[in-house]
This record gives sequence, C-alpha cells and structure tokens, in this order.
Amino acid sequence: MARISLIGCGRWGTFLGWYAANYCGFDVDMYDIPSSPNFIELRDTRKNAYLTLSDNMTMHDNLAAILQNGTIIVSVGCQYFRGLCKELAAFSPNGKTFLLAMKGLEEPGATTMYDIMRQELGKEVHIGVLSGPGHVQDYMKGVPSCAVIDSDDEATKDRLIKMFSSELIRFYYGDDLIGNQIGAALKNVIGIAAGILDGLNWYGLKGALMARAPIEVGRFIKYFGGNPQTAYGLSHLGDYEATLFSQYSHNRTFGEKFARGEDFGKPAEGVPTLKAVKEFADAHQIDMPICQALYKSVYEHADIKSTIKQIFERGLKHEFDNNINEAC
Repeated sequence: MARISLIGCGRWGTFLGWYAANYCGFDVDMYDIPSSPNFIELRDTRKNAYLTLSDNMTMHDNLAAILQNGTIIVSVGCQYFRGLCKELAAFSPNGKTFLLAMKGLEEPGATTMYDIMRQELGKEVHIGVLSGPGHVQDYMKGVPSCAVIDSDDEATKDRLIKMFSSELIRFYYGDDLIGNQIGAALKNVIGIAAGILDGLNWYGLKGALMARAPIEVGRFIKYFGGNPQTAYGLSHLGDYEATLFSQYSHNRTFGEKFARGEDFGKPAEGVPTLKAVKEFADAHQIDMPICQALYKSVYEHADIKSTIKQIFERGLKHEFDNNINEAC
C-alpha cells in the first residue's frame, strides 16, 4: 500500500490524515512538534476529541522520517508556516509534492501559503492547495461535502485530486490559484463578522453580509491578479454555511464571543489574516469596508455596535454598478 505523510496534528490536519488512511487507502506517517499537546495526545492515546487513529496511521517525532514519502499534506498555523518551510529546506525535498491545507495569509504582507513555500523551497517542489467547506465533526458523521484543489501545475493538480477524491469529499479542479487561496483565507474573516452579528443579535444582517462580502473579497483577489469571480466559488462563498453559520466554526464562535465580551481563548484563524488584509488594503488603497470595520473593533477596541453598523450605513447608492466586481 502506498504511503503519504502529514505535517500538523491539529483538528483539521489529523482528520485529513485519517481521511487519507480510511477513505483513500493510504498508509499515513504523521508528524508534529514533539512538545505539541496535539502530538502528545495522539501519541499516548491514539485518539483526540474527534476520532481514533486507524492501524495504518503512524506517529513520528522526526521530520526527516516523514520526508521519505513523495506526497505530504501540510496543516499548520499560517503564521508558523514560513518557519516550517525553512526547516524543510534543510532536507532539500526536491521532487516532493506538498498539499497545503491551511486557509490564511501571512502577516505582514498578506502573503499566500503557496508564495511562502515557493520563496523558501524554490521551484523544485510540487505544490497544491486545498480549499473549501467542511468540518471534522460533520465529516465524522459521514456528511459529504465538496472542495477544490488548485496548483500552478496541471499534472500535480490532477494527481492530487485523483488521489484524494472519495464518496465523502468530491474535489473540483481549481483554475485560480491566487483567488482560491485569498478566498479561503478571507472567508475566515467574514466568519468573524458573522459571529459578531450573532453576538449582537443582528443575525438579520447576515444575508446582507453574505451578499456584500464576496464583492469586497473579489476586489482583493483582483488586485493580486486573480479572478474576482472566484469569490463566488467553493473556496469562499461555498464555505459560508460552514464558516458563517455552523456551531463548529471557530471564526464565527470567536466573533460571537467577542461581541458579547466573552473570552474565546486563543484567537481564531481569521484574526491574524484580518490584520494582514487590513494593513495591505490601506497601503494599496483597496476599499475593504467590512475588513476595516472589523479591524477597528478587534484590534483598536472601537465600539462594536456603532462600528459594525457603519458597514451597512454607507452612502445611499445602487446595489450593483455596471460591473458587479466594481460595486462597493
């Protein structure tokens, strides 16, 4: 049986390893920092709060060991990814294929995970990115979903999709590497906004948020050279149910607790992405009213009600201009 590797034993990463082992027929070698609580729990008990490791899943505390395999799924915190890439570079992993399963942008600079890996490892590795909806809790109940895999190389994309497609997850072929990454990252930011509306009991405005946010996100995608229509695909709008409504969404829950003045613990994934997007948008004069209002609330501690209300009280105007992607 073929072997693949996984780096990152958090909730999502561990599920992807379990999925590859149980739905796709791979033996899976798993790695995380040996001092990580997630790694220790899986090593000692072979389970976490969501699943139990199958017999064809092996834990390793040595990064070199899992680089023996040709395909490696990566699911680590986006702000730590560059450091991991520097570690990987020391092993010269030329010819390896990495499937990046993180959804965020590095701060400062709003750098995508693909660009980070290319900067640190060069052109001698193959890279795919995974985006789209889905929660571990739902998948473990057998609830099917769809997602998208994209790459700068058609052969890599095709191979990864054929490797990991199953009756549980149908993977679509992405055709906008930039847009799919940005769309996936910013859906976490919009999830925070949705949670704040829930926390304020303004959930009636979530429909307006869903209508306006893809336009704003499309504007950001377009600045980087992607297709603004990608904001309406699986990586962004297609992920709204899982991110803006689900009880399992960390970003929505963070926003709800934040609006209520309750402690969430550690910040959700969308918090550093929000900062990266807001600072980049300001520096390059990109109109991002939702992100700018969220930033004022989350980072500058502005009054939540009045700040969020301003998003929906901008000057009277038509809903759409002649070009939907230029509406604001």
